[in-house]
Amino acid sequence: MALLLPTAVMAAATDDGADVIAVLDAYASRQAEVGLQLWQQPELGYLEQASSALLQRELRDAGFRIQAGVAGMPTAFVASYGRRGKGPVIALLAEMDALPGMAQAAAPVRTPIAGQDAGQACGHNLFGAASVGAARAIAQWLQHSGQEGEVRLYGTPAEEGGSGKVYMTKAGLFDDVDAVLHWHPSSENSAAQGTSLANISGKFRFHGRAAHAAIAPERGRSALDGVEAFNYMANLMREHVPEGTRIHYIISNGGAAPNVVPDEAEAYYYVRHTDPAVVRDVFERLRKAAEGAALGTGTCVEFEQTGGVFSLLPNDTLGQVMQAALQQVGGVHYDAAEQAFAQQLQQSLEKHPDLKQATALQAYRADLAGSASTDVGDVSWNVPTVGVGTATWVPGTPAHSWQAVAASGMSIGNKGALNAAKVLALAGVTLLQSPETIVAAKNEFTARRGEAFRYQPLLQRENPPLDYRRKPEP
Repeated sequence: MALLLPTAVMAAATDDGADVIAVLDAYASRQAEVGLQLWQQPELGYLEQASSALLQRELRDAGFRIQAGVAGMPTAFVASYGRRGKGPVIALLAEMDALPGMAQAAAPVRTPIAGQDAGQACGHNLFGAASVGAARAIAQWLQHSGQEGEVRLYGTPAEEGGSGKVYMTKAGLFDDVDAVLHWHPSSENSAAQGTSLANISGKFRFHGRAAHAAIAPERGRSALDGVEAFNYMANLMREHVPEGTRIHYIISNGGAAPNVVPDEAEAYYYVRHTDPAVVRDVFERLRKAAEGAALGTGTCVEFEQTGGVFSLLPNDTLGQVMQAALQQVGGVHYDAAEQAFAQQLQQSLEKHPDLKQATALQAYRADLAGSASTDVGDVSWNVPTVGVGTATWVPGTPAHSWQAVAASGMSIGNKGALNAAKVLALAGVTLLQSPETIVAAKNEFTARRGEAFRYQPLLQRENPPLDYRRKPEP
């Protein structure tokens, strides 16, 4: 059961909330500029040099102490404000990486950007900018209120398949944190708490022997044959895995020319399920299938794990705090130009929800079954964690789409991100004033994961795959 906040705490949070919201309204234009800069220069996982530097600069200018290049990741950082060892430690997460092949203008019709590949199809430009805005607002509140406590902003690279937060968790960077707050761009406003899908991802690289495909094919051993045989076996597995398992892949390297037997080929795989144990089991079966494919095609195969994340561990106590903050902030309201943009963009979508969904707040619940994966999952099994989503995208927009890129680069995205910053800041201030809520959240956290739980990451590699988004040499 969630803890009901004492009336005195709620009243204080409401009074301070007006000041926090005023601070964020004053910072709104700059926050939008930061989000736009990240959108205009989208950077892939572990390659977010300019994005990370920009976020760090915004925090340093607000008086934060910066520890850069943490956990073996050049673009990861921890920014801190407040008295160390005095009062609660509240952490906010800031993602920044883009997705490959998703370049799109801020237009309501499909408009690729010439000469650009990556795009902010998951809205991480807004994620990073709004979390920074919230952290700055909490820091200013700490300074003016005299409240003991510390706010931290974790710059977390490579969420899209690189599992950056897992390395930060393994490095112990969250060990002294009392609560973690995060948000994500969405097409609706919701503080519902629930689980997600655990996953393991990695690249299967097949090695064969090159030959002229017409003159001497018998001398070759096709690495692409190994990949295709492996993919066929993986597809046969789909009938014989636990319900709810997701297996998906691409051929990330299939050779360079049809008249050359490929001596190198690569398949990039993901396996997902709510239960981390199922993910481990199915992926091990995939590895054996890859070995069989190599044996049958006269090739050899090696595997490089790129990612592995736990499912989210929900926390209803913190969820109630986030819900109260969301109710105080409200939803997104479109002006006439944004209404026209949204109506035109919706014509390209499969579903067309009422645009009023951007203004409405979804009913709170604590048992949502999510179908995505996030490296926030590992954080949530180590620290009480809570998230929220705000309407940065036109209602009906799926994540990882050009429509998401388009809205993330204009005023609709900025309005949703500003609301997110306000919700995070209000929730953070509430927790800093309510030690009993933090205690209740920790008690729920321990009960959910079990007294005997010992964290064993699904990600079984020592160093981050800093080049996992780099294209293979032709």
